[in-house]
Amino acid sequence: MDHEFWHTRWEKKEIGFHEGTINRYLHDHWSDLAGHSTDAVLVPLCGKAKDMWWLHDRGHPVIGVELSDIACKDFFEEAQAKASVHPGQPFTTFRHDNLELWCGDFFQLVPEDLKHVRLVYDRAALIALPPGMRSDYVEHLTAVLPEQVSILLVTLDYQNEEMKGPPFNVSDLEVGELYGRDWDIEHVVTNTLARDHPFAKRKGLSGATESVFKLKRREGAE
Repeated sequence: MDHEFWHTRWEKKEIGFHEGTINRYLHDHWSDLAGHSTDAVLVPLCGKAKDMWWLHDRGHPVIGVELSDIACKDFFEEAQAKASVHPGQPFTTFRHDNLELWCGDFFQLVPEDLKHVRLVYDRAALIALPPGMRSDYVEHLTAVLPEQVSILLVTLDYQNEEMKGPPFNVSDLEVGELYGRDWDIEHVVTNTLARDHPFAKRKGLSGATESVFKLKRREGAE
């Protein structure tokens, strides 16, 4: 899955992964992760998720990282919010108040970019990547984040042969394999989607499982 794949998906509006509403797990479990803090939040591979407005409205400075400039422009236009645009390399920055979308390649982030970030929200990054890219994603995320940071992670699992992602299926076991070395993992909730659930029905799945995790950077992890 190269850059062209994602640019094409956005150009053709093949964005079934975009929820269009506030994610229920973010709404229900964010306070357990963040408490009453208004720390800065990273949203990797963010698309045009409305979740970022929800975080912004609760006082969090937000950095969303997204490859598609279409997604970045749509995000602000659909909210009728004016954003200043700051071209640059490796990222062009779209900024409204303390909400920023960094348009470019996630793998170009460096630790200096995120030194003030203390929270991460990942609903659609890990499951957007095929198996061969997921370990690289987690390794890079771990490398660029500061030590004192926590993640709210939402995953999706289904029978592999029933659907070609994205979104891809990521099992609870794989979450442990990917994050277990450097992160403490708390499995918060599992929700089973039956065959007649709208998502499962639309994708032709016999069922699926959504899981929510709280991850905390282990002291001394690199």
